[in-house]
Amino acid sequence: MAATPIFAPELFIPNGVRDVDFYINGLGASELRRFSNDDGTIHVSELSIEGAVFHLHEETRNPRSFSPVRHQGSTVTIGLFVDDVDAYMARAIEAGARIGSPAQDYDYGYRQGDVVDPFGHVWMFESRI
Repeated sequence: MAATPIFAPELFIPNGVRDVDFYINGLGASELRRFSNDDGTIHVSELSIEGAVFHLHEETRNPRSFSPVRHQGSTVTIGLFVDDVDAYMARAIEAGARIGSPAQDYDYGYRQGDVVDPFGHVWMFESRI
């Protein structure tokens, strides 16, 4: 029997990071597992937001995989469907994110707003209206 596909993005963070509390405090994530380097910095952190799993991974030497900080931008926006877009925006900003686009209603039936987290990843909070 084939497993149901589950989308689990891997977000790259700079080498030497020790603290990823933004994801816990700003997004309500739970850290499921952590793999640390010998010096205590994070190699991989596996997190979950209400069952939606994602990984933080330190930058590798792979030239196609890099943290947004390296190029001062991101090639992807992580969409997260939530019940209360405004509450998620406020929580993320309080924890250190900056506003990318303020929350607003769109004529195609969504309320959306996005923030840039401390590592440069763009998170779009959205709900159907």
